[in-house]
Amino acid sequence: MYFFFNPHLTRTAAFLLTFTFITIANASAQTITQTIRGVVVDEDARSPLPGASVAVAEHLHLGTTTDADGKFRITGVPIGRVTLIVSFIGYENKVVPNILLTSGKETVLELALRESLVMIEAVEVKANADKSTIANEMAITSARGFTVEETRRYAGSFNDPARMVSAYAGVDVDASGDNFIVVRGNSPKGIQWRLEGIDIPNPNHFSDEGATGGPINALNSQMLADSEFFTGAFPAEFGNALSGVFDMKLRKGNNEKREYALSVGVLGTDATMEGPFVKGGQSSYLVNYRYSTLTLLNDLGVVDFGGIPKYQDLSFKLHFPTRRLGTFSVFGLGGKSKITEETFDKDDEDLLLERGFYDAQMGVAGITQYWPLGERTYVQNSFALSRNGSGYRGFRPDEESFLRRIEDFEMDKSSLKGSSTLTHKIDAGHTLQAGVIYTRHRFNFYYEEYRASTDQYVREQDFNGKAEQYQGFVSWKYRPIESLTFVSGVHAQKVSLSDAVSFEPRASARWQFLPRQAFTVGFGVHGKMESLPNYFAIIPDEHGEPWMPNRNLGLSKARHYVVGYENKVGQNLFMKLEAYYQDIYNVPVEDDPASSYSLINQVDGFADRVLVNKGTGHNVGIEMTLERYFADNYYFMITASVFDSKYKALDGVERNTLFNGNVVGNALFGKEFLIGSRNNTRKVIGVNARVSSLGGRRYTPVDLEASMAKGGTVLREELAFSRRGDNVFIANLAVSYRIDSRRVSQELKLDLQNATNNAARLGYYFNEHTEEVDSFSQLPMLPVVAYTVYF
Repeated sequence: MYFFFNPHLTRTAAFLLTFTFITIANASAQTITQTIRGVVVDEDARSPLPGASVAVAEHLHLGTTTDADGKFRITGVPIGRVTLIVSFIGYENKVVPNILLTSGKETVLELALRESLVMIEAVEVKANADKSTIANEMAITSARGFTVEETRRYAGSFNDPARMVSAYAGVDVDASGDNFIVVRGNSPKGIQWRLEGIDIPNPNHFSDEGATGGPINALNSQMLADSEFFTGAFPAEFGNALSGVFDMKLRKGNNEKREYALSVGVLGTDATMEGPFVKGGQSSYLVNYRYSTLTLLNDLGVVDFGGIPKYQDLSFKLHFPTRRLGTFSVFGLGGKSKITEETFDKDDEDLLLERGFYDAQMGVAGITQYWPLGERTYVQNSFALSRNGSGYRGFRPDEESFLRRIEDFEMDKSSLKGSSTLTHKIDAGHTLQAGVIYTRHRFNFYYEEYRASTDQYVREQDFNGKAEQYQGFVSWKYRPIESLTFVSGVHAQKVSLSDAVSFEPRASARWQFLPRQAFTVGFGVHGKMESLPNYFAIIPDEHGEPWMPNRNLGLSKARHYVVGYENKVGQNLFMKLEAYYQDIYNVPVEDDPASSYSLINQVDGFADRVLVNKGTGHNVGIEMTLERYFADNYYFMITASVFDSKYKALDGVERNTLFNGNVVGNALFGKEFLIGSRNNTRKVIGVNARVSSLGGRRYTPVDLEASMAKGGTVLREELAFSRRGDNVFIANLAVSYRIDSRRVSQELKLDLQNATNNAARLGYYFNEHTEEVDSFSQLPMLPVVAYTVYF
């Protein structure tokens, strides 16, 4: 995808946005306040807790207790950032810091408390925040929760959760602008995306089947609830993931009042609506629709240039509580994108060298049921249908200037998914969880390209078929004492393309040996099915006949070992150290004793070689996080990762993987300045910055003579990943201006990606038009302006 920066257009857009940024005044002399409401539940059983105390730390006179359904409501809370203190006899206290209240939207929360093993009659409530805990009670190691407010706040995140988590320890990014993430030296294909508890296709625009990235995420952060990100040794419920899990959840729409948000920005124009279906009822809806702003401007004749990225997406969640069958949620996410790419001669700008038409789409729609079977047992059922696919037609002028088709592909897949999970809390010390997952894929893969060296078309994919995957898991959490937690379990999975069954044991423990310090340890075996096009590549046999030799490939697998140390240094300061070793095996590699080729380095596409599951690899590293939670109007986070990522193919040589950058470092800082607070308005300026330093990715040098003979890139595979690209420096800066009036909240934000316009060379390729080796560089400076109003 290509972005075009027009200084005149940017100045005009900035003027128009500034002109339309109108403060809505109100004559009322009362302080602007907002409502906080929600429900308090048991962490393991998810059952409501009536009689729990909920108070606002900054305004201790503002508080309440939950009703018979565990619900609470606190009205008249002054807008700004507040902290909630939640307590209940027999349960551990919970402090929820940094809740941002604005005038344009109510805050609705679900707060989970952990039952105490020590029965007490009274509790001493202390405002001691612990943001390091996450909602998933089975996750102890290598897990991080994040809020929708963080996705909006972090510089360079563009309200995108995938870009936001790239600031976490152990996570590397693609500096060229793609949205894939590398976790602990693993290929981004090892990531699993989940939504509402069920795995989904890659949710990025402009992505291919088998890839995990794309320039823009189709899921708008306006839709997100608190979500979680796992980087290794994850719980038994997660299968078919090798390196990490992105577990995203949609929030429920407001079931008491209708609320709206409108946003106009460089990356899209979108609208969000939410509210009750019937006034006074408990059901609600939440809908967001976004359309490419550049496409709108092009349609209006404001801009006129080639290569405009055109995309749109829709997401929704409908919430339906019932009396006997629990709560049902209907959810969906879909996106469409397309672009026309053209290449012109450097010396003659009117001479077309190549033209291509690319389109992609993804969509998922599902229904979930949360069904309580008593105070200590509940069932979570999910069913979803999804589809994703992409297509490309590439053309090049021949000697007579007629466009010749040089590339043609369609990669389409649809999936039916169903899962059921039973959770039973035996007592305060024991919780059991068991579940089954079924997935059925139907697909149509087609790929044909023109080979100039032989003047022939070669078909490498042409298959219409199906594949099934079966998964099951059991997990047990055991707390013998308050300070010690064990989680163990096993995940099993089988793919219909192979007879092998993968049994994957998992175990982890957390020992809080001092009130503010803890040790963690984790182990897990994890398996991942390769992307489906790899199984159905057409490869000529020794007689030149078409053959699909990779149809019975097994799962790639890894053993994860993790140890960690956590220290709550201060009330808002948290430090975490984590070391890991990943033993990777059963990786598909080329069936040639002289070959260095391994799918461990694959990012997208498919292999055009005969493969066997005999490859190995390992990742080893140590990570550090020092985070100061947002308090007193500022925050900071420093993360550092030092790692080594190696692999072996059948040639037996240990080599660097493509992703072995060795070091990743991030420093984030943000502060808010209250510049005006009268009875009818509140004005806040926010400044957020992020600096990242990334070790250069590895690459394989280009064989120029062989590339010229073939008419395409040929790599010197005997020197696989022996070279290193430039180290990458990225500085992001975001400045926001928020105005809260009586009923409306407005925000104008400038998010500047790569503010120093650094241009590190990331790798090299053969340019077929110039017959030279060219380099590609990191994404240049990209300013993103957005105006949002909530009412």
